[in-house]
Amino acid sequence: MAVCLFLVCLACSALLGGVYVLTLDKINQEVVKKTNNAIALVTPEFDNEPSAESLSVELDGDAITVYPARKGGKTVGYAIESFTSKGFSGTINIMVGFDMDGNITGTSVISHAETPGLGAKMTEPSFYSQFVGKNPASFRLAVTKDGGEVDAITASTITSRAYCDAVDRAWRAFQKVVNSK
Repeated sequence: MAVCLFLVCLACSALLGGVYVLTLDKINQEVVKKTNNAIALVTPEFDNEPSAESLSVELDGDAITVYPARKGGKTVGYAIESFTSKGFSGTINIMVGFDMDGNITGTSVISHAETPGLGAKMTEPSFYSQFVGKNPASFRLAVTKDGGEVDAITASTITSRAYCDAVDRAWRAFQKVVNSK
């Protein structure tokens, strides 16, 4: 019986490994496609392929990925893939776009595990649109309960604070990139 169970487990493992190898390229293509879509949502119009020109910035001991958006060879902005671990249900990954003046041109949630109907409302325009056009140099990235200028999602202050934290992390990465040039 043990030999039979071993053979069944071996066959299932081999089958699972084979399916993984066969689908790995497709999975990677979908990840790149999702990243490119998020970049396009948050940056000024560009004609390059930002995901092919990405660079990594170290911030608080973590690597932050920065995607330069160029038009006609001139940098018009950056998309920054940021995250926070302060979400109610764990990590929140977002893409934040900046123009060259430091104004936020858009934000887009890449992934999260927040509560549907509550924290998940961060994906709705009524929440994320309040960041667009704001410059974190003069706009306090904190919820109003904490003395900031961001209207929190009703019953989801933790998620709102986490989102602000991720945008702030992107802002600091943007400053680091711009100041290094």
